[in-house]
Amino acid sequence: MLFEIDNKIISSELFRRKFVCDLNACKGSCCVEGDGGAPLKQEEIDGIDKNLDTILPFLNQASQLEIIQNGFYTEDDDGEKATRLMPDGACVFVNTNSDGIISCAIEQAHRDGKSSEHKPISCHLYPIRVKRFGEIDALNYEEWSICSPACRLGESLQVRVVEFLKEPLIRAYGESFYSELMSLKNEILAEIENGS
Repeated sequence: MLFEIDNKIISSELFRRKFVCDLNACKGSCCVEGDGGAPLKQEEIDGIDKNLDTILPFLNQASQLEIIQNGFYTEDDDGEKATRLMPDGACVFVNTNSDGIISCAIEQAHRDGKSSEHKPISCHLYPIRVKRFGEIDALNYEEWSICSPACRLGESLQVRVVEFLKEPLIRAYGESFYSELMSLKNEILAEIENGS
């Protein structure tokens, strides 16, 4: 079931599915698996570029060298831009701690007050995937087997995707959008329950 708020088409799966990232179980494997880098908006590329000198120290030497030699993003034939991948398939901004848990160097630099740039919104919103159709964004839930631990934890804690991703949804679309989205929660859940 789909519904619309402010030129955004939203899948009811964002309300139906439960999800809480479980980094102790998955180790952040969404940053190293898959067939492409994180989608980037032009303003994110500009922000990363502006803060690159403060982000680089959070990366290992191989990632730093890759960025210095080849840049931090790629562009496909359709003009879509994404973070560059390392030869092993990991995002070039991957940072691995002593427990083997992967995090984003862009976000770490931001949290440590070294950079004004957050991690890409496409990463922050995951498992929501946004597809743009002209002026309309379609927000869908993406199911991926590596996120099974997150689904189990979300079920255990009874946290819905739309609740877990409150911060990035507000970052992407604003407080009023999120408030309107949540005001529809009971109605949407009732429709899901009734099989409409």
